Amino acid sequence: MRVLLCPDKFRGTATAREVAAALATGWRRVRPHDDLDTLPMADGGEGTLEALTDRADRRRTTVAGPLGDPVEADWGMRPDGTAVIEMATASGLALLSPGRRDPRRTTTRGVGDLLRAALDAGATGAVVCVGGSATNDGGAGMARALGVAFLDGEGRPVPEGGAALARLARIDLAGLDPRLHAIDVAGLVDVDNPLCGPHGASATYGPQKGADADTVWELDRALEQLAAVVGRDLGVDPSREPGAGAAGGLGFGLLAFAGARLRPGVDAVAEVVGLESALRVSDVVITGEGAFDATSLRGKVVGGVLDVAHRAGVRAVVVCGRSSGAPEGVDVVSLVDLAGEEAAMRETRPWLERVGERLASGVPV
Repeated sequence: MRVLLCPDKFRGTATAREVAAALATGWRRVRPHDDLDTLPMADGGEGTLEALTDRADRRRTTVAGPLGDPVEADWGMRPDGTAVIEMATASGLALLSPGRRDPRRTTTRGVGDLLRAALDAGATGAVVCVGGSATNDGGAGMARALGVAFLDGEGRPVPEGGAALARLARIDLAGLDPRLHAIDVAGLVDVDNPLCGPHGASATYGPQKGADADTVWELDRALEQLAAVVGRDLGVDPSREPGAGAAGGLGFGLLAFAGARLRPGVDAVAEVVGLESALRVSDVVITGEGAFDATSLRGKVVGGVLDVAHRAGVRAVVVCGRSSGAPEGVDVVSLVDLAGEEAAMRETRPWLERVGERLASGVPV
């Protein structure tokens, strides 16, 4: 048999590459002569850098973290000259302890620092993986790092962070790095939220970043002000574009200031790694993620892989940490159901190996 292993990460316990390797190890114990192809996947959020670059392509740059303190952020340069920037490495929620999370003050400046580093390195294009952010500044911090000035009514620079944008009166593009518009920039997103409103960045994702109800309202009004000034001074208003609200509005910032296009992350990753061609020559595909539920079928890795597998007529199996339901006709294996919550979290890779063995044996799981 030819088996294709293309999981997403199991957040907090195993990377996509580790999940694929563990499943392959278990499978080979039972069927050592099968052809196993590992194709770690991602959806534009955390883990996309690993999926799109090899270790030899990785670089590291000191950038401004979510609260301005220095952070060592990894990024990649593919052989074709495309820089791969994962915003979570520079402006991610995981970089802050719960007590330091404050979406009123956090900034995407580190993403702009990485884009500038990529331009300095001669990048001919850039892919920005939008997800896992600690921020709610509409991408203003990113734009600042690239030379854009955000000014209040007296011509003074507006402070960093989403809340201060309520004081924004004018945007000056005179200092914008001209190299930015000489390259193709793509933002990879896994959500379709607009910038503002009840389904916007602040209301949907602000609470997980530390915003209470009053702060959500404050941040949404501030992003409305940003959109209004962008519309007046730049002549564009991408605030309602699907994905503009991704990562606290970084999607909006990429559209407005970097001339970017937004793409569903899983589609872009699938294209780069050659998922469709790999599936066409496979007998079975195994995908998965940490928590499988109804949202997994909307813009996530599992949903993307299942769609391609269905079109190719290839049997698909989903392996997950825990499951809240299974689509008709798809086999779903949950580590929590097999091992219990504690063991599934503590011994994720050994249990993934056991699942690989059982799948190769045809043992019902």
